[in-house]
Amino acid sequence: MKTVWILIFFFASAVTFAQDKDYALTYTTTGLELIGSFANIEQGGASTKSSFRFAPVINVQSMVHFDFTEQIGMYSGFALRNVGYRTKDYINPADGTIQEKAFRSYNVGIPIGLKFGKVKSMFFYGGYEIEMAVLYKEKTYENNDKIDKIAGWFSDRENIWQSGLVAGVQLPYGGNLKFKYYLTEFHNRDYTTSGGVKPYANLQSNVWYISLTFYVLKNATLYYK
Repeated sequence: MKTVWILIFFFASAVTFAQDKDYALTYTTTGLELIGSFANIEQGGASTKSSFRFAPVINVQSMVHFDFTEQIGMYSGFALRNVGYRTKDYINPADGTIQEKAFRSYNVGIPIGLKFGKVKSMFFYGGYEIEMAVLYKEKTYENNDKIDKIAGWFSDRENIWQSGLVAGVQLPYGGNLKFKYYLTEFHNRDYTTSGGVKPYANLQSNVWYISLTFYVLKNATLYYK
C-alpha cells in the first residue's frame, strides 16, 4: 500500500507541473488484450524453465485518459485478464515426481500510470497495477494428456492480492504493445492441503508477459469506424 501512495504522489506532482489548462482532455478507451506469458521460477533453490502460455481470452480493459498537454498524460481504469504460466519441471513434494503443470488465474486489476510522447497517436507509458485474483485453475498433464484439474474462486493456493510494474508503447491506429512483470509471487507458499502437504512451499514463481492490445471503443464510439 505504501508503494501505491508513493506512486500517486509522484503522478500528481508530475501532472501539476505539466498540465496545460487550455488543452486538458479526458476520454475513455476500451480494448482487448492478447497475452503471451512466462514466469521466473525457482523450486528447491534451483531455477526452472517455464513454457510459453498464450491467453487470447478473456482479457478486456477500459481506461480513463487524462491528457494534460500534447506530450504528457495520465491513465487509470479497470482490467480483467487471464494470467499464468506453464512448466514441465514441477516437482511434486508429496512423492518427488516431476510433472507438467499449467497454472492460471483471472484477475481484476486497477492500473495507474503516466504517458509521454504524442498522446493523440503514439506514446510511451509506464506505471503500476494492483490486482485481485478471482478464479484459480491448475492442470496436471502426463504425456500431453490432462490427468487432473483444480479450480476455485478466491483460492488460498495463490496470493489473492498481486501487483506489478507495466511499461509499453501505444502505436498508431489503436495498437498497443505492453510488458508487465508481477512483483508478487503467483502462489501462496503457506497453502496446505487436507493431507498436510504444502505443494508450493519451495516454489517461487513471478509471472511476466508481453501483450498486444487493440482498441475497440473510444468513449462510446467504435474506434475503427
